[in-house]
Amino acid sequence: MKFNTKAAVTLLILCFISVSSMPFRQEQDTALLWNECQLDGVIKFNVFKAAISGFRQIDNIKKKNLITIIDFSKPSSENRFYVIDLEHKKLAYKCLVAHGKNSGDLYADSFSNTAETFKSSLGFYLTGETYSGKHGYALRLDGLEKGINDNARMREIVIHGADYVSEEFVKKYGRLGKSWGCPALPSELTKEIIDFISGGSCLFIYADNKYYKEHSAF
Repeated sequence: MKFNTKAAVTLLILCFISVSSMPFRQEQDTALLWNECQLDGVIKFNVFKAAISGFRQIDNIKKKNLITIIDFSKPSSENRFYVIDLEHKKLAYKCLVAHGKNSGDLYADSFSNTAETFKSSLGFYLTGETYSGKHGYALRLDGLEKGINDNARMREIVIHGADYVSEEFVKKYGRLGKSWGCPALPSELTKEIIDFISGGSCLFIYADNKYYKEHSAF
Protein backbone atom coordinates (compact mmCIF):
# COMPACT_ATOMS: atom_id res chain seq x y z
CA MET A 1 0.00 0.00 0.00
CA LYS A 2 1.44 3.39 -1.04
CA PHE A 3 1.86 5.94 1.78
CA ASN A 4 0.34 9.30 0.89
CA THR A 5 2.63 11.85 2.55
CA LYS A 6 0.56 14.84 1.51
CA ALA A 7 -2.61 13.36 2.97
CA ALA A 8 -0.83 12.48 6.20
CA VAL A 9 0.54 16.01 6.60
CA THR A 10 -2.91 17.49 5.93
CA LEU A 11 -4.43 15.22 8.56
CA LEU A 12 -1.79 16.25 11.12
CA ILE A 13 -2.44 19.94 10.41
CA LEU A 14 -6.18 19.48 10.83
CA CYS A 15 -5.67 17.62 14.10
CA PHE A 16 -3.37 20.38 15.38
CA ILE A 17 -5.88 23.07 14.45
CA SER A 18 -8.67 21.14 16.13
CA VAL A 19 -6.74 20.61 19.38
CA SER A 20 -5.30 24.13 19.53
CA SER A 21 -8.74 25.68 19.02
CA MET A 22 -10.36 23.71 21.87
CA PRO A 23 -9.65 26.31 24.62
CA PHE A 24 -11.07 29.05 22.39
CA ARG A 25 -14.21 27.03 21.67
CA GLN A 26 -14.64 26.22 25.36
CA GLU A 27 -14.37 29.90 26.27
CA GLN A 28 -16.94 30.72 23.58
CA ASP A 29 -19.26 28.03 24.97
CA THR A 30 -18.79 29.38 28.49
CA ALA A 31 -19.52 32.95 27.38
CA LEU A 32 -22.67 31.76 25.61
CA LEU A 33 -23.80 29.89 28.74
CA TRP A 34 -23.10 32.96 30.91
CA ASN A 35 -25.27 35.06 28.59
CA GLU A 36 -28.05 32.46 28.37
CA CYS A 37 -28.21 32.32 32.18
CA GLN A 38 -28.41 36.15 32.20
CA LEU A 39 -25.50 36.52 34.62
CA ASP A 40 -24.11 39.79 33.28
CA GLY A 41 -24.02 42.20 36.20
CA VAL A 42 -24.60 39.32 38.63
CA ILE A 43 -21.49 37.12 38.47
CA LYS A 44 -18.22 38.30 36.98
CA PHE A 45 -17.35 36.35 33.85
CA ASN A 46 -13.88 35.37 35.07
CA VAL A 47 -15.42 33.84 38.21
CA PHE A 48 -18.04 31.96 36.20
CA LYS A 49 -15.39 30.75 33.75
CA ALA A 50 -13.25 29.36 36.59
CA ALA A 51 -16.29 27.61 38.05
CA ILE A 52 -17.39 26.05 34.77
CA SER A 53 -13.85 24.94 33.95
CA GLY A 54 -13.72 22.87 37.13
CA PHE A 55 -17.33 21.75 36.74
CA ARG A 56 -16.45 20.17 33.40
CA GLN A 57 -13.49 18.34 34.92
CA ILE A 58 -15.56 16.66 37.64
CA ASP A 59 -18.33 15.65 35.25
CA ASN A 60 -17.93 11.95 36.07
CA ILE A 61 -18.79 12.26 39.78
CA LYS A 62 -21.42 14.96 40.17
CA LYS A 63 -25.08 13.97 39.99
CA LYS A 64 -26.91 17.24 39.38
CA ASN A 65 -26.62 19.63 36.45
CA LEU A 66 -26.23 22.75 38.54
CA ILE A 67 -23.41 24.69 40.13
CA THR A 68 -23.20 26.81 43.26
CA ILE A 69 -20.70 29.66 43.23
CA ILE A 70 -19.54 31.63 46.26
CA ASP A 71 -17.59 34.72 45.26
CA PHE A 72 -15.39 35.82 48.14
CA SER A 73 -13.90 38.62 46.06
CA LYS A 74 -17.07 40.48 47.06
CA PRO A 75 -17.72 41.95 50.53
CA SER A 76 -20.00 40.09 52.90
CA SER A 77 -22.45 43.00 52.74
CA GLU A 78 -23.33 42.01 49.15
CA ASN A 79 -24.98 38.96 47.63
CA ARG A 80 -22.20 36.52 46.75
CA PHE A 81 -23.87 33.09 46.89
CA TYR A 82 -25.32 31.92 43.58
CA VAL A 83 -26.99 28.71 42.43
CA ILE A 84 -27.16 28.30 38.66
CA ASP A 85 -29.51 25.73 37.15
CA LEU A 86 -27.50 24.71 34.09
CA GLU A 87 -30.22 22.44 32.73
CA HIS A 88 -32.72 25.29 32.46
CA LYS A 89 -30.03 27.98 32.02
CA LYS A 90 -31.17 30.25 34.82
CA LEU A 91 -30.10 31.70 38.13
CA ALA A 92 -32.05 29.75 40.73
CA TYR A 93 -30.87 31.52 43.91
CA LYS A 94 -28.86 34.59 44.90
CA CYS A 95 -28.24 35.60 48.52
CA LEU A 96 -25.84 36.63 51.25
CA VAL A 97 -23.30 34.18 52.66
CA ALA A 98 -20.92 34.42 55.61
CA HIS A 99 -17.25 33.46 55.77
CA GLY A 100 -15.09 32.17 58.60
CA LYS A 101 -14.33 34.56 61.46
CA ASN A 102 -10.55 34.32 60.95
CA SER A 103 -10.77 34.71 57.17
CA GLY A 104 -11.31 38.44 57.35
CA ASP A 105 -13.73 41.15 58.38
CA LEU A 106 -15.76 42.67 55.52
CA TYR A 107 -13.80 40.66 52.95
CA ALA A 108 -12.52 37.08 53.16
CA ASP A 109 -8.82 37.15 52.31
CA SER A 110 -7.24 34.39 54.41
CA PHE A 111 -8.04 30.71 53.94
CA SER A 112 -7.07 27.38 55.47
CA ASN A 113 -7.63 23.64 55.25
CA THR A 114 -6.58 23.13 58.87
CA ALA A 115 -8.87 22.30 61.78
CA GLU A 116 -9.54 24.91 64.48
CA THR A 117 -8.42 27.81 62.29
CA PHE A 118 -12.01 29.01 61.88
CA LYS A 119 -11.18 29.99 58.32
CA SER A 120 -13.02 29.34 55.06
CA SER A 121 -11.52 27.10 52.37
CA LEU A 122 -11.52 27.81 48.65
CA GLY A 123 -12.03 25.50 45.70
CA PHE A 124 -14.34 22.80 44.42
CA TYR A 125 -16.65 20.66 46.54
CA LEU A 126 -19.39 18.11 46.09
CA THR A 127 -22.49 18.51 48.21
CA GLY A 128 -23.24 15.54 50.42
CA GLU A 129 -26.08 14.51 52.69
CA THR A 130 -28.36 16.65 54.85
CA TYR A 131 -28.70 16.35 58.62
CA SER A 132 -30.02 18.21 61.65
CA GLY A 133 -27.39 19.43 64.11
CA LYS A 134 -26.48 22.30 66.41
CA HIS A 135 -27.14 24.80 63.62
CA GLY A 136 -30.41 23.16 62.58
CA TYR A 137 -30.85 21.80 59.07
CA ALA A 138 -27.45 21.55 57.39
CA LEU A 139 -25.61 20.12 54.40
CA ARG A 140 -22.28 18.30 54.51
CA LEU A 141 -19.59 19.17 51.96
CA ASP A 142 -16.74 17.07 50.54
CA GLY A 143 -13.70 19.03 49.41
CA LEU A 144 -12.21 17.78 46.15
CA GLU A 145 -8.85 19.56 46.32
CA LYS A 146 -6.03 17.92 48.26
CA GLY A 147 -4.31 20.29 50.65
CA ILE A 148 -6.82 23.06 49.88
CA ASN A 149 -10.23 21.87 51.12
CA ASP A 150 -10.11 18.08 51.49
CA ASN A 151 -10.40 18.36 55.29
CA ALA A 152 -13.84 19.97 54.98
CA ARG A 153 -15.79 16.99 56.31
CA MET A 154 -13.38 16.40 59.18
CA ARG A 155 -13.55 20.12 60.03
CA GLU A 156 -17.37 20.00 59.85
CA ILE A 157 -17.46 22.70 57.19
CA VAL A 158 -21.13 22.60 56.22
CA ILE A 159 -23.83 24.82 54.79
CA HIS A 160 -26.22 25.97 57.49
CA GLY A 161 -28.42 28.91 58.37
CA ALA A 162 -27.54 31.71 60.78
CA ASP A 163 -29.34 34.76 62.14
CA TYR A 164 -26.21 36.88 61.60
CA VAL A 165 -26.64 36.45 57.83
CA SER A 166 -29.26 39.08 57.10
CA GLU A 167 -29.79 42.55 55.65
CA GLU A 168 -30.61 43.78 59.14
CA PHE A 169 -27.22 42.67 60.43
CA VAL A 170 -25.51 44.44 57.50
CA LYS A 171 -27.44 47.65 58.18
CA LYS A 172 -26.38 47.58 61.82
CA TYR A 173 -22.72 46.54 61.47
CA GLY A 174 -21.81 47.20 57.82
CA ARG A 175 -21.03 43.52 57.26
CA LEU A 176 -22.34 40.05 58.06
CA GLY A 177 -21.53 38.11 61.18
CA LYS A 178 -18.94 35.39 60.79
CA SER A 179 -18.99 31.60 61.09
CA TRP A 180 -16.34 29.12 62.25
CA GLY A 181 -15.47 28.46 58.61
CA CYS A 182 -18.83 27.40 57.21
CA PRO A 183 -20.63 29.16 54.33
CA ALA A 184 -23.64 30.21 56.41
CA LEU A 185 -26.84 31.36 54.69
CA PRO A 186 -29.91 33.43 55.62
CA SER A 187 -32.05 31.25 57.88
CA GLU A 188 -35.23 31.74 55.83
CA LEU A 189 -33.60 30.37 52.66
CA THR A 190 -31.45 27.61 54.12
CA LYS A 191 -33.75 24.58 53.82
CA GLU A 192 -34.96 25.49 50.34
CA ILE A 193 -31.45 25.97 48.99
CA ILE A 194 -30.00 22.93 50.74
CA ASP A 195 -32.73 20.66 49.37
CA PHE A 196 -32.09 22.02 45.88
CA ILE A 197 -28.30 21.52 45.84
CA SER A 198 -27.79 18.48 48.12
CA GLY A 199 -26.84 15.02 46.96
CA GLY A 200 -23.94 15.45 44.57
CA SER A 201 -23.90 18.90 43.00
CA CYS A 202 -20.81 21.03 42.46
CA LEU A 203 -19.94 23.98 44.68
CA PHE A 204 -17.08 26.38 43.95
CA ILE A 205 -15.71 28.94 46.40
CA TYR A 206 -13.73 31.66 44.63
CA ALA A 207 -11.31 34.36 45.72
CA ASP A 208 -8.55 36.19 43.88
CA ASN A 209 -5.97 34.20 45.83
CA LYS A 210 -2.42 33.59 44.59
CA TYR A 211 -1.84 30.39 46.58
CA TYR A 212 -5.03 28.81 45.25
CA LYS A 213 -4.23 29.72 41.65
CA GLU A 214 -0.76 28.18 41.96
CA HIS A 215 -1.80 24.97 43.74
CA SER A 216 -5.27 24.06 42.48
CA ALA A 217 -5.43 21.09 40.12
CA PHE A 218 -8.47 22.69 38.48
